[in-house]
Amino acid sequence: MPQNKLISLPNAVSRFSADGIQYASGAALPVGSDAIVFGRELLRQGRKNLHAIFHCNSQQLNLLAAARAVDKAECGFSGLEVFGFANGLRRAVESGHLVLEDYSNLSMSLRFLGGALNWPFVPATVNVGSDIAWRSAFSPEAYPAPEKIPTITDPFSGRTIGALSPLKPDLAAIHVTLADTEGNAILIGTEWSRFELSRAAKKVVLIADHIVDTDCMRQYPNLVRIPGVIVDAVVWQPYAAWPQGSPGVYDIDEAHMRLMNEWLGSEEGTARYIEQFVTKTASLDDYLAAIGQDVIERLDKTSSAFLLDPYRKWIKPREEIESLLEDVLEGETR
Repeated sequence: MPQNKLISLPNAVSRFSADGIQYASGAALPVGSDAIVFGRELLRQGRKNLHAIFHCNSQQLNLLAAARAVDKAECGFSGLEVFGFANGLRRAVESGHLVLEDYSNLSMSLRFLGGALNWPFVPATVNVGSDIAWRSAFSPEAYPAPEKIPTITDPFSGRTIGALSPLKPDLAAIHVTLADTEGNAILIGTEWSRFELSRAAKKVVLIADHIVDTDCMRQYPNLVRIPGVIVDAVVWQPYAAWPQGSPGVYDIDEAHMRLMNEWLGSEEGTARYIEQFVTKTASLDDYLAAIGQDVIERLDKTSSAFLLDPYRKWIKPREEIESLLEDVLEGETR
């Protein structure tokens, strides 16, 4: 019998996260799809000393760093594209609270692939001979740092290449466009490493814009990039990537992107942001109210909305999803 893996956001964070874990977020481009709402809930539940693994920094890592919930991070890109450098992340690094280990985007992809394939190391030609390989934030006194990307000899050609460490995070919260209650998921937009991350992480929680009937997955089996067999839980959360965007669903909230990054640039601003947009947004209705109905209507008028058209007939309404969540809760209390 198919398993209903749908759970609430607070339950997902409570059940699958803990202080000090390696936490990875599955996202697209830095201002694209990311489960930022999962990071908000991590803060509400007081998680700390996280070791964050982000292919690209997003507003989630920016927020977690500014709030001092993260003390180690590994990523391949740390800006926010046209919205400037990530001020919360910058402040955490410059103050010494956060140690940031730098890799290239390609090497992060390869490390997720190595974790997915259970390789002991990943042979690579990228980053070798550069300060990305020679400088390690985790071993700042060593130069060159011998343990970050050790060199090895290719047994076939005799060339000297690099050995990247594979990534196997304790938990991955992966934003997806569509998921069914069994954990099958379809991604719209740039994928980046969400495919590899879903296979590399020890626990996988999907954060979905929409919950669809499984018939949708049966109709488009070739588009199911994350199968339910590797997923531990599914969370339904509208506007989970806000203020970033989700292709086909909603646009980037550019005004809030700038406001958020500005506020995270100081301790006072961070406290104000957490109070207004984290502490007071625990329920879905409070969260939507914080975004604002006028803003939601504007973001929904995305020029990419046509991308969702083939799937709309399978999207479940809020009432049905909340009923399914109640069924899960009743089953857990029996």
